[in-house]
This record gives sequence, C-alpha cells and structure tokens, in this order.
Amino acid sequence: MDPITIFIVATLMMLANGGVLGLMHKDLPVSLQPCAETWRIATLLLAGSAVLYAVQYELPLGLVSPMANGMVMLGCTGYWRALRQFDGVPDRWWMWLPALAGIGGVVWFAGVQPDTPSRILLLSGVVAFVLMAGTLQLVRGGTGERARSRKALAGLFFLVGLFVLFRAGYFLVRRVGPSFDITGEGAWINTASPLITALLPVVGTTAFLFMCSQRIGRQWERAAATDYLTGLANRRTLLAEGENRFATARRGGAHLALALVDVDHFKAINDGHGHAVGDKALQHVARQLQATARGLDFVARHGGEEFVVLLDLGQHGDPQAAGERLRQAVAGAPFSADGASLTITISAGVALQADGDTTLDQLLRRADDALYAAKRSGRNRVELA
Repeated sequence: MDPITIFIVATLMMLANGGVLGLMHKDLPVSLQPCAETWRIATLLLAGSAVLYAVQYELPLGLVSPMANGMVMLGCTGYWRALRQFDGVPDRWWMWLPALAGIGGVVWFAGVQPDTPSRILLLSGVVAFVLMAGTLQLVRGGTGERARSRKALAGLFFLVGLFVLFRAGYFLVRRVGPSFDITGEGAWINTASPLITALLPVVGTTAFLFMCSQRIGRQWERAAATDYLTGLANRRTLLAEGENRFATARRGGAHLALALVDVDHFKAINDGHGHAVGDKALQHVARQLQATARGLDFVARHGGEEFVVLLDLGQHGDPQAAGERLRQAVAGAPFSADGASLTITISAGVALQADGDTTLDQLLRRADDALYAAKRSGRNRVELA
C-alpha cells in the first residue's frame, strides 16, 4: 500500500472516530464532556493534517508544510490537554508554547529559509515532547485509577513518541527526507510513518472511549455503594460488609463489635432550623465519625439520623471505650450553619458479638436495645449491650 492510500484510509478512520465522539458527546456525563470535546477536536486536526500530507506536492511547500505540521503539533497538544481535563488538572497557557514555537519554526524553515532537516527535527521534537508529557499524565495522574485502557493508552503515547524520534534520527543520519517514493532509500519508513502515527487518533481514541466508559462504571458503582448526603457507605454496603465481617469472625473464633449511633434531638434541629441545617448537621456528624475511625473501622449511614461503625477491636480493645471516643468527637466539635450555632451530641449503643449471635441482624438488634437505653438515660452517652 503506498503512503497516499495510507493517508486517505487513516483520514477516513480518524473522521469516523471523531464522528463517534461527536455522537456520544451529549450522552457523556457533564464532567467528561470537556475532555471528550478536546479529544475530538484534536482528532479532527490530525485528520486535516493527513489530508494536507496527501496533497502536499500539489501545493506550495511554504503553505502546506506549516499548515500540516502545525495541525499535527496542535492536535497532539490537544490530546495532552484532554488527558489533563480527564484527570481534573487545570489548563495552563504554557502547554501551547511548544506547538506555537514549532509552528513559527516550520514557517521559517519551509517558506523563508527552506531547510528540510531542521524542519523535521523541530516537528519531531515538539511532537515527541508533547506525547511524553501525555504519557506522564497517564502514568502519574488518575488519582489511583489503574484501568487497563489507561495503561494501554500510555504505552501507545510512549511508543508513537519513540517512533517520531527514531524517524527524525533516521532521516538526519541517512540524509533523506519524507516522500511518497516506495522504491528508493527510506521507502519503508515513509510507508510506516502514516501507519504508526495514525495509531494515536484511531486506536488511541478507542482506548480513550474505554477510559471514559470505565470512569462512568466506577462512578455508578460508587453511587450504588455510597450515601448521597454524607458520602459514607450506605445501608446496602454496610450490610454486605457487616455480614462478611460477622462470618469471618465466627469462623476464626473472634468477635465483631459495632456501635449504633443516633443524633440526639435531630427532629428538633429539623423543626427549629429547617431541613437544610439538618442535612448539614448529618454531614457534620459523618465527618467526625469518619475522622475518629481507626484501623479497619467501617463507618456507614444506617438511615435517617442513624449511623453504624463496625469497630476494629485490634485498634480499640475496649468496644465501649471506642464508642465513648466517637461520642466525645462529635460533642467536642463546634457546628454552625446558616447563622445557627448548635451543640450536636450523639447517643450510641455498642454490641459485641456473642456466641449466641447467629446473624448480623441479632447483633444490630442488641446494639439498638443499648442505644434506646442510652436515650432513656438522658442521651449524649454510650451504653454497652
């Protein structure tokens, strides 16, 4: 296949990928739309450069070379920007400096003082720099994300960046230039160049879409497992984690301990200050419980104004003392919202898994009995079942 045909096929595939991204744009979450839009524009820039490369000998070099090379540098920078947007990294004006400097240099070496080796070296240096920056973003960014699509895209950025540098070195050492000649010296690299560089907008776009899909999947998983108001684990996740710990404790001859926590006089907070303040009060309590957690403690919202803390006895030792630390953390933390300054306290019932407990529900019921005992005794206290 000759290079012109490769450029045409690559252009069609790039346009198809750009079209798919455009069709999917409105279906993506708002948080992913900016990076998808940037990626699509970058892909279309590379498609435009492929068209110009295919007709470069039909137009003046001083016109087509800066346009085609400029589109490549801007397109690769756009991919870098899209990855930063995907990871929530703010835009920086200096990101565009390599591409802008490269465009200026190409204009000079193509139209003012023609120099093919300098033009190739400049273009390759800018593109390789931007692709390596994208590789680092994929490797170091992502806040702990380890999706295979992310690793695949990082490998693709790195390999294409290496090829760009190798290509420049080959042309400079062999003293040949890029052309559509498929018989002379350098024919193989002239044929390979459009094939390998097209991997980024074609295969890379597929990997990017998989990254978006996996991000959406993780967001749905978190939403299904998390309480929307407090950010803690929800009741569904609590029961799954509790059943697992309960069964593990029974098999190992150990004991599970938990604290059932209730916000004191919560109805009075809602009635006296409004539901908005009540919601902020629940968020306040959730933060204090989470901050006081130790080791493998697991904090969850049980429902309404109730919370459950699965206690790590290896860290606490005495379950009642652990409950007391939770109570003190909430009582000692000042709370104010919408002009209201309130003293918020909690009552807690703590239960330790007994030999007669055969289900987690039995343990929760005993903790609930202890909680009501704490409330009957005046609230802002901890009772052991």
